[in-house]
Amino acid sequence: MTRTVPGPTDHVVVVGAGLAGLSAALHLLGAGRRVTVVERDALPGGRAGRRLLGGYHLDTGPTVLTMPHLADEAFAAVGERLADRVELLPVHPAYRASFADGGTLDVHTEAAAMEAEVERFAGPREAAGYRRLRTWLTRLYAVQRRRFIDANFDSPLGLLTPDLARLAALGGFGRLDARIGRFLADERLRRVFSFQALYAGVAPERALAAYAVIAYMDTVAGVFFPRGGMHALPRAMAAAAVDAGAELRLGEAVTRLERSGDRITAVITAGARIPCDAVVLTPDLPLTHRLLGRRPRRPLRLRHAPSAVVLHAGTDRTWPQLAHHTLSFGAAWHRTFDELTRMGTLMTDPSLLITRPTAADPALAPAGRHLHYVLAPCPNTEIGPGAETWHDLAPGYQDRLLATLERRGLTGIAAAVEAECLVTPADWAAQGHAAGTPFSVAHTFAQTGPFRPRNLVRGTANAVLAGCGTTPGVGVPTVLISGKLAAARIAGPRATGAGAAARGGRR
Repeated sequence: MTRTVPGPTDHVVVVGAGLAGLSAALHLLGAGRRVTVVERDALPGGRAGRRLLGGYHLDTGPTVLTMPHLADEAFAAVGERLADRVELLPVHPAYRASFADGGTLDVHTEAAAMEAEVERFAGPREAAGYRRLRTWLTRLYAVQRRRFIDANFDSPLGLLTPDLARLAALGGFGRLDARIGRFLADERLRRVFSFQALYAGVAPERALAAYAVIAYMDTVAGVFFPRGGMHALPRAMAAAAVDAGAELRLGEAVTRLERSGDRITAVITAGARIPCDAVVLTPDLPLTHRLLGRRPRRPLRLRHAPSAVVLHAGTDRTWPQLAHHTLSFGAAWHRTFDELTRMGTLMTDPSLLITRPTAADPALAPAGRHLHYVLAPCPNTEIGPGAETWHDLAPGYQDRLLATLERRGLTGIAAAVEAECLVTPADWAAQGHAAGTPFSVAHTFAQTGPFRPRNLVRGTANAVLAGCGTTPGVGVPTVLISGKLAAARIAGPRATGAGAAARGGRR
């Protein structure tokens, strides 16, 4: 039995209305708690925010939605369904991979379609390897889902279950790149199933093979896009929470936590004192630690994931070779990861994620216009250029990005841009993200599972953490789970989720 918050927990204040905070709020409401959500911004969403730019509707955070059943769990906690609040559009292909040699590969989540595409791209032997890889990814996810991802840990001893042996037998503690190489010989194909390690903050040759579960989510389980953009998901979650009885206080920054002994007794904003029995804290770890007035002791300093530069470009045209999500790989690969994670330099031959949300929802741009989101990984500010340096780097780097896109076939892109917004590590740092990265703490072995910053706070009896800096980690599916796990720490594991909604229904 995992630990839960002792004492009364009738009224819970959730600090932050991002996906983690809203997930926690919905699960707590379903468990019968009174919930107040306090958010510093004028809109819910946190990292999954929204910005208007000359008629273009920009998603400021994630662009890929996988495992939507995890969001549905949160809605079900208050007797609702995700489908009644958000229209999800399947993305086909999930990705289009474009390589420096001119080859392209459409990544399909349906098995037969992907097998045929791999055979077209690299021949029958690689297609057979893909079949084996898909089976392995599915087994890997099944083993990890309940015991390692959707689980609260009180100590590393919590890993000692039969599933640990099953994970080891599947090679989950080997290296990701080597394990993928057992199935696929074509180096380009291996990239498609291992680039996801970057978002976990570790190069594929050093990442645990267990992190191939991210490739399972992307390439097997399916990719979706909410009509209205990714921000439609937190907007709907916030509305469902309010309808279920939550108080949502937007535009109020939390300035401090009032405590008595080892308990938080109130959350203080510039204009209000909000008494509470427990608190869920979702800001990035440095801000959370400042609010708590203490930083936990760790034998090793936390390492952060690489950051990213994001160019939002509203254009008067688009390019037919772009899918909804396009992975534009440079010729370099291993050197790219060295630059990002060891050398602290900008990619000399960048690999880019280009998202065209107007492919699914043209209403995100003015009539006849198109929206493009170009993500270029870069070092975080701990090992690469600092936030101040980025103020000088930004204009030249944007020009380099546009020139790279031009060389890769997006002819005339610079002239086509009508509205633009460049987001750099300086902007992430200004938003309070440690090391200037939105991807938080890297998923090294020493920062994974029970070794990651835990969601219970030593020395504070009734504070619980949620978000990408704590368990289980970075990404839309995992932060939704983190909110559920935080709620379970307060209300107990049997009181959260769809089962509570079935017992209690909507209020």
